[in-house]
Amino acid sequence: MAVTRAPQPVATQVVRTRTALAHPALMLAGILLVALNMRACLAAISPMVGEIQRSLGLSATASGLITTVPVLFQGVGAPLTPRLTRRFGAERVVLGAVLVLGAGVLLRVLPSAAALYAGCVVIGVAIAVLNVSMPALVKREFPHRAAAMTGVYSTTMLVGATLAAGVSVPLEQAFGGGWRASLGAWSLLALVAALAWLPQLLQARRAQSPATAAATARTAPAAAGRGPWRSATAWQISAFMGISSLLVYSLVAWMPTVLADHGMDRGEAGLVFAFSNLVQVAGAFLVPLIAGRMTRQRALAAAMAVLNGVGIAVLLLAPVSGAWAAAAVLGVAQGGSLGLALAFIVLRTDSAAGAARLSGMAQAVGYLVAAAGPVGAGALHQATGGWTVPLALLLVLAGAAAAAGWGAGRDVTVR
Repeated sequence: MAVTRAPQPVATQVVRTRTALAHPALMLAGILLVALNMRACLAAISPMVGEIQRSLGLSATASGLITTVPVLFQGVGAPLTPRLTRRFGAERVVLGAVLVLGAGVLLRVLPSAAALYAGCVVIGVAIAVLNVSMPALVKREFPHRAAAMTGVYSTTMLVGATLAAGVSVPLEQAFGGGWRASLGAWSLLALVAALAWLPQLLQARRAQSPATAAATARTAPAAAGRGPWRSATAWQISAFMGISSLLVYSLVAWMPTVLADHGMDRGEAGLVFAFSNLVQVAGAFLVPLIAGRMTRQRALAAAMAVLNGVGIAVLLLAPVSGAWAAAAVLGVAQGGSLGLALAFIVLRTDSAAGAARLSGMAQAVGYLVAAAGPVGAGALHQATGGWTVPLALLLVLAGAAAAAGWGAGRDVTVR
């Protein structure tokens, strides 16, 4: 125990110095505005895919990559973030990532297919950096309310996604039918978040006195050498996040099509899907709050996986008559699984640096796994001519998520 406690006084001093100078309300506002951006620019493009396909003459497969590429690069970019944070500081990295995100949104709407996909890559990398940075910031700034704050910012992400999906078409109509103007407008939200985050960077510079800077430099190499990649619990957290995200992205991509292919009116299918997204907000907020009050979250993780399985089973057995019930159950399960996966990162670590390392691993593995979901489900549908096999496979994967969550919910610390 003496070995693990020795570095703590220095690390604690750095955290307290920064936190004392950063007003909690200002920090919270900055975190929430950044969180609004982290899914909005992805959700905004979903209602526009058909128009983009027609405008640029894309095939169905190429159109599917519009949503797959950002998810893939969220996994690719995640492992780089802890190094960036150690070198430049969390405040500077977050500000830079938000500005890059805004630039990616603008790049995506330039008049060429190459710019569209390049923008998707930039957006994916920027979101990867934010995905990894935010749990560490929450751990550092709100150490005694980390799980509750995780619920707040994960809920804000989903609220941003829901609003973006809902207003993209009205924005297109307001701008005279231009999908480029509608999607490009979301760069303004990134600019607002960057302006709100700028005071955090200025305060962090003032807080970083020569003494604390030297202490940080001495502890950084040691911290960098300890990673979660050899921890079984870290792999279980990563698997839970990856499989849960695969279920989410697969159903985001195909749920309305599944309902429509079974005879439901496309308008009603869209309403069912929107309702499911709305219910996700409740799950993302409540589940981390519950997790923070528990020593072990095994039963909670298993419950989220079971609810995912129940919702998928209803889609498999009664896709039309049970659509609204499936949407409600899946909404709770998907939002709750996202919030719980993020809560695991702050609950299973004992420092902001540890949260950043675990977040980098979990989100790298998680989003690389998740990227296979929409493409794989579509390929299985095309090969089999129906949705029975894809949904049955998702049902099996829900069981795998339960097993991973059972291990991730143990009361252990990943160092």
